[in-house]
Amino acid sequence: MTTTVATRRLTGLKPTGELHLGNLLGAIAPMVRDQYTTDSIVFLADLRALTMAHEPRTLRETTLRQATVLLAAGLDPDRTLFYVQSQVPDHAELHYLLECTTWYGEAMQAADILLHDATHVPVGDDQRQHVALTREVAKRFNRRYGPTFVVPEAVVPPVAARVMDLANPTVKMGKTTSSASGAIGLLDPPALVIRKIERAVTDSDGSIGYDRALRPGVSNLLEILAACVGGSPVAVGAELRGYAELRRATAEAVLGLLRPLQAAYGTLARDPGYVRRLLAEGAEQARARTAETVFRAKRAIGVLT
Repeated sequence: MTTTVATRRLTGLKPTGELHLGNLLGAIAPMVRDQYTTDSIVFLADLRALTMAHEPRTLRETTLRQATVLLAAGLDPDRTLFYVQSQVPDHAELHYLLECTTWYGEAMQAADILLHDATHVPVGDDQRQHVALTREVAKRFNRRYGPTFVVPEAVVPPVAARVMDLANPTVKMGKTTSSASGAIGLLDPPALVIRKIERAVTDSDGSIGYDRALRPGVSNLLEILAACVGGSPVAVGAELRGYAELRRATAEAVLGLLRPLQAAYGTLARDPGYVRRLLAEGAEQARARTAETVFRAKRAIGVLT
């Protein structure tokens, strides 16, 4: 039988590249906010990073750095179950069990979500398909072997669900795909943040107007500003006169978010052992929870338990 749970949100971040403003607005800020009202799980999906060419030392360093950034952003291990994927073997075991009932490649992210009986999965607008696939995998398993998994729902933030590249506002800001000028890293120094926003692509007529299709550059800055200060892109744009004012307001708003995060990161980075201990404690708590899900799936699928 499936386990009945209250609202439980799960977010997995792959430790590749550098976390950027789009990650902060679309994923990190909501997870920090929601940890006070929901049962929240956040993990660093380092096993997924193994499927691409990588340097082992760099992967370890990136994993620890991203963990430190998340803590600096306000993630509270006393309120959020926070750990590294590879330290909880149940991820890999459930992945194998699901591979036995799905097409090639379908099961990796599905296992990560279904392992925790998550009811809601916050995602960017372009990641809905991952949750849709997970829902199909869960329903398929439940139909074949009986009620086993909770079927989750995708949750998309109302603003900044897809922050775009500053240099090319027709594509999403990415950790590994954006150019140096297109993404604002969460650890970028203030002068660099200002320079990137000052050079962001807009258009030629100089007026402020929100239209994703026709004015992607201006609309991207308006969405970033709205996500930082609250309100809608149309509302924040109504108070601005010209691109210089838009860029200045956006830069100030972004720096207002980044300054406390970077200060906290500096403190945490001086004690990496503390961050490692928090992750180890989170992994231990996760194993205590996920073992029941794997046992349930093994029993349903017919292996000896």
